[in-house]
Amino acid sequence: MTQFLFSQASTSQVFVVTVIFVILVALMILFAVCARYFRLWIQSITTGASIGILDLLGMTFRKVNPTVIVRSKIMAVQAGLTDDSGITSKALEAHYLAGGNVPLVIRAIIAAQKAKIVDLNFKLATAIDLAGRNALEAVQTSVYPKVIDCPGRNSGRETLEAVAKNGIQLKVKARVTVRANIHQLIGGATEETIIARVGEGIVSAIGSSGTHLEVLENPDRISKAVLARRLDSQTAFEIVSIDIADIDVGDNVGARLQADQAEADTRVARANAEGRRAMAVAQEQEMIAGIEESRAKVVEAEAQVPKAIAQAFRDGKLGIMDYYRLRNVQADTDMRRSIAGVPVGK
Repeated sequence: MTQFLFSQASTSQVFVVTVIFVILVALMILFAVCARYFRLWIQSITTGASIGILDLLGMTFRKVNPTVIVRSKIMAVQAGLTDDSGITSKALEAHYLAGGNVPLVIRAIIAAQKAKIVDLNFKLATAIDLAGRNALEAVQTSVYPKVIDCPGRNSGRETLEAVAKNGIQLKVKARVTVRANIHQLIGGATEETIIARVGEGIVSAIGSSGTHLEVLENPDRISKAVLARRLDSQTAFEIVSIDIADIDVGDNVGARLQADQAEADTRVARANAEGRRAMAVAQEQEMIAGIEESRAKVVEAEAQVPKAIAQAFRDGKLGIMDYYRLRNVQADTDMRRSIAGVPVGK
């Protein structure tokens, strides 16, 4: 009986010790959790962020940085952004897990709300951030327009060069003032596209001018012509103004082109004249060859005359007196030719 009572007492003691140990372990875990998250929890409670200890502990298990979420939620609450605007702790966690910059998104929304000229909600801000764009910089550019040099500083060119209809070259520097277009920031073209389009518009506007004096007299006609073409379409920016910073007169490209064309025409004319001269020389040589050929035929024909006379003698058709008379006529003819200065035999 005594042994049974002793055994029962030992079992009770072990149970009590086990319960006490479990309670101590639970208290230690609770203390550790409170020690780690107490400061964040106090900040959340005192600011109205409504993030509890269990939520903070769950963030740790989900590999979310509690400090980033709590401070971002506090910024939103202090700025007057409530859960109705979509900025909840779950939404912040989801954006964090997606690789987004949560504090930057909250600051961008707050800046847009304070500016009152930019319509930016949490969904659009997170989409812009996940697309790789800086949402806060976009809001700041919307509030304070940005100035872009045209041509760009990294283009390696100092001026844009265009030629008016009279052939005079103009060198232009322009400054483009742009404002970020929040709703086209995703998928919209960047600054390089704006610079390229503005440069193309300036060159086209100068090229359509009758003379360079018209452009120098009224430079804002370039700005008006470029702005009328809506160059900011499908871009992440809205062009506020285009200002011509400097215009310089360059070379007389038209005169140089005309001189080059005249030189080319001269070379063509010289080539054609040389061709005609060569043809004339060839024709002259052909005519000389024809004359020599005719002379050869004459000589050949004259060689037949003695043969014909001899044949006439043999046939009795020509007498000796007839032959002498023929020679006298021939001698008289040669004498007259010599007196006239004509070579004998021609």
